[in-house]
Amino acid sequence: MISASSMSVLLVDDQTSIRSLLRNSLVQLGFVHVAGVRNGVEALEHLKSNSTHLIISDFNMPDMDGLELLKAVRASAHTAKTGFIMLTGQANKELVQQAITAGVNNFLA
Repeated sequence: MISASSMSVLLVDDQTSIRSLLRNSLVQLGFVHVAGVRNGVEALEHLKSNSTHLIISDFNMPDMDGLELLKAVRASAHTAKTGFIMLTGQANKELVQQAITAGVNNFLA
């Protein structure tokens, strides 16, 4: 099993404060390699040149939302098996079902 200190995590959220809060929480849990970007477009660009074990993404973002990012991640052989956690303030049953269908590993509303 891979340890937290050797895992790389990508935080995807358009709110700087949320990325900072998540980063601080992950660092307290022992994660060392934590990167952050503002939206799905930036995430895909980051994934082209960086190995990532886990993506934690907001759903609501400009340019490319979390569901679109999830679908793009799962469609690429390079990232298809990357862990993906979706975050949202919406407890919408339809949204949860769409994320499950697209291959999300976990969903936090």
